[in-house]
Amino acid sequence: MLSIAGVRVDPPLVLAPMEGVTDVSFRQLVRKVGGAGLVYTEFVPARGLSQNLRAARELVSFDEDERPIALQVYGRDPATLAEGARVAEALGADIVDLNMGCPSKKVCAHSGGSALLQDLGLATQIVRAMRAALRGPFTVKMRSGWDPSHRNALEVARMCEGEGVDAVTVHWRTRADGYAGTRDVSTIAAIKGALSIPVIANGDVVDAASGAAMLADTGADGLMVGRGAIRNPWVFHELGHALYGRAAVSPDKAERARVLFAYFDDIRARFGSDRAALGRWKKIAKYFTEGLDDGTLRTSFLRATSVEEAREIAERFFATP
Repeated sequence: MLSIAGVRVDPPLVLAPMEGVTDVSFRQLVRKVGGAGLVYTEFVPARGLSQNLRAARELVSFDEDERPIALQVYGRDPATLAEGARVAEALGADIVDLNMGCPSKKVCAHSGGSALLQDLGLATQIVRAMRAALRGPFTVKMRSGWDPSHRNALEVARMCEGEGVDAVTVHWRTRADGYAGTRDVSTIAAIKGALSIPVIANGDVVDAASGAAMLADTGADGLMVGRGAIRNPWVFHELGHALYGRAAVSPDKAERARVLFAYFDDIRARFGSDRAALGRWKKIAKYFTEGLDDGTLRTSFLRATSVEEAREIAERFFATP
């Protein structure tokens, strides 16, 4: 079990914040198939929360049965981030997290996300301001550095602990790596060895084997899973069983169909727009269907122009022995 300033994360497995993915419907899908001890909402600009913008509040809306839940904010202005953190906590977040890991050009262009790794002074001001604004658990998610030549996450993590952060999550990739790079978890291991607060490891954890390797190589207190959960929402079930020495049950075709259709029905009801629901379903389904056939299903999904057509394609596929 992992405890972050009194918040119980059991099992110590965390669903990462992902833009356009980890909305209520996807988080509920993951919860239903089992295994995640903590889930994140999509990350949200602190400015949007501080200005009470409807779009920002919708991004971090959650159901009570999702607890414990973390809300992640990003930005570059200490005062704005402090106010955004305060609002996130007031909205009921069990944990408020600072995004120092997002590699997107849009976020980094405004000196947010992983761009903060380039400016330790500014990062320190932000962490200090947010810590002062929050009463409950405060965490930071970061990459190992800006590029392979500047893996400074250990220095940043030490600063975070010194300023009162309750846990850190570290992705082994640098910002320059994007979603590529050669696996190097030495920075995570170094941070775990240097800090007394919990350290959560992130990066290419996709099954029990990769999860076991990450824990063995880093000594981390927990694991965060991002894209691996899109491809396989059952990954938390598999990881959780492996942690406790139990055999996991792999979902068959019928179970995959049940979960996929339940997810689609949920997003259709929540979005209130078939066009929006179809777009979100396509985004998830293109990963969800990987490995189920030769790619024909995925291609057909992406070409569908209506919810009825997409559903018919899926039903026809899953009805085939």
